[in-house]
Amino acid sequence: MTQAVDQAAADGLAAKGAALQEFIMHHMTNSREWTLLPFLKIELPPYLTVHGVMLVIAAVLLLLTFGALYRKQDAVPHGLTNLLEVLVLFIRNQIAIQFLGEKDGRRMAPLFCSFFFFILCLNLMGLVPLFSAATANINVTAALASVTLAFMIFGGIYKNGPLGFFKAFAPRGVPWPVLVLLVPIEIIGLFIKSFALTIRLFANNLAGHIVIYALLGLLTMFGLWALPAVGLALGLYFLELLVCFLQAYIFTLLSAIFIGQVFQPEH
Repeated sequence: MTQAVDQAAADGLAAKGAALQEFIMHHMTNSREWTLLPFLKIELPPYLTVHGVMLVIAAVLLLLTFGALYRKQDAVPHGLTNLLEVLVLFIRNQIAIQFLGEKDGRRMAPLFCSFFFFILCLNLMGLVPLFSAATANINVTAALASVTLAFMIFGGIYKNGPLGFFKAFAPRGVPWPVLVLLVPIEIIGLFIKSFALTIRLFANNLAGHIVIYALLGLLTMFGLWALPAVGLALGLYFLELLVCFLQAYIFTLLSAIFIGQVFQPEH
């Protein structure tokens, strides 16, 4: 009798675990069904997905923030305008100019500001229950990394010319037997850098959200015995707020470093 009760309890726990896994996967994967509330779901058109909606919303929010709320006409910036200017100046001076030089840094600063604010907005939206974590989708992060790769390739060709671009893969003074191995590795390295950007942003955001959902899901499996897990989930949530800024900064910083290496191979 006791064995039958234990088996029934184990089967019930396994069923709850499977349901929790299905719930997590449903909320982390891309779909054409946007769940606003448990009882309110919106069916999206065939050409649109939830993460696509998140990208559009983030773009609109940034346009409104910098187009309507940012008050550049103020003699002394304050409030949101002051915060945005601090971030923009930091990206321009400490990232763009730092790794691309004065001229190229100022020209490329809008790209890196776009990277930072767009990724930051998507990351923060992923922590709001009504929205979804678009940066936990590898297709989104791959598209962002592809922009960096395009500037590394086509920007490098525009900056140094086709001959100068390809000569950068063969440093001066290196014996030709070594170049046979070095040149292919350097060319492949361009794509590896883009791949690293893709995986870093995707994996960090995906892992954080899965852990939060899993900790909260322990309540459905073990009831009040799992109440301490809520405290852990809350602490991890605040840590994820820091990660939102950190991952946007790292993606922007690495993009500037990688592009700068191609634009100025002599350095």
